[in-house]
Amino acid sequence: MRPVFIWGPPGIGKSSIVEQFAGEVGLDCVSLLGSQLAPEDLIGVPQIVDGKSRFCPPVSIARDEPYCLFLDELNACSHEVQKAFYSLIHERRIGEYRLPQGSIVIGAGNRAQDSAIVKPLSSALINRMVHVHLRVSFREWMEWAEANNIHSLVLDYVKLRTDHLWTQPPKHEEPFSTPRAWHMVSDALHSYGDNLTDEQLETVAYGCLSPHHAGQFKAFHKQLRSRYQLEAILKGDSRWPHKPEDRDVLYFVAQSFRARVLRELPQDRSVITDQQKQFAHLAKGLLKDLAEISFEIAQIVVSSEEQETLPDWFVVEIVRDLPRLVEKRDAPQK
Repeated sequence: MRPVFIWGPPGIGKSSIVEQFAGEVGLDCVSLLGSQLAPEDLIGVPQIVDGKSRFCPPVSIARDEPYCLFLDELNACSHEVQKAFYSLIHERRIGEYRLPQGSIVIGAGNRAQDSAIVKPLSSALINRMVHVHLRVSFREWMEWAEANNIHSLVLDYVKLRTDHLWTQPPKHEEPFSTPRAWHMVSDALHSYGDNLTDEQLETVAYGCLSPHHAGQFKAFHKQLRSRYQLEAILKGDSRWPHKPEDRDVLYFVAQSFRARVLRELPQDRSVITDQQKQFAHLAKGLLKDLAEISFEIAQIVVSSEEQETLPDWFVVEIVRDLPRLVEKRDAPQK
């Protein structure tokens, strides 16, 4: 098997995937962290044997049975360490030691746009590996999460806000949401058990997640403990949260409502069903009610500044029935 290099942003599970793969093929996984390696950590130290010097690689690498050698953060190591990897990746040897037949070499690293510590890989090293680019998959992560005891609060939230599973790493120093970050949140919530308080959840969320996602997760937890739920509002059994102290809950429910509209209504009006027409009519009525409580939040629901926009035909109907909602928020009010 040719050496493989896995590219992907931090926290999406590159290491976990390699460890799971090694287990599935019945191999031990030996991980080396490129950013913490020196050349001698690979080639070993010289010893005199029969009057000749001989480099002895470390016992973690020099094994008798085949194994999976995982070179994590390979593109974060120095160029000297990259040179030491040449023979290991190309010829599957370090000095006189050769990897046992059936061994697998896998490298992994972040991308330059991820604001991570990376160094350019030499063209010689790049050309010796098969390259795989990972992306975040909500469906696959959920399958993994449900099988690995991820906290129910995390599962329920991510199911509702799939777009919050991962976010692009920021250019400045602050936490950001990744599958790994949600795993950390889950572990912390499990440690608190049934005695979790709002303050503890807030501390955990803002310590692990993007600030916006942390605020939404906090509101979600508060929503679960209140009578305000989106399904009840859609059924007419409840109203939008309207008390000043429930502003964060209102914002979260409105964002969830937007996600529901995007999911329910087709972009092409020619394929709309009668059930979807009824939902569109209901949605316009709820938008009108929301605007009476918070015009700003109602505008956010229909905003064209979001990455995913509402169907054009639905926006046209909003323009006709609720024209002020699609005006620019920074436009002067008449």
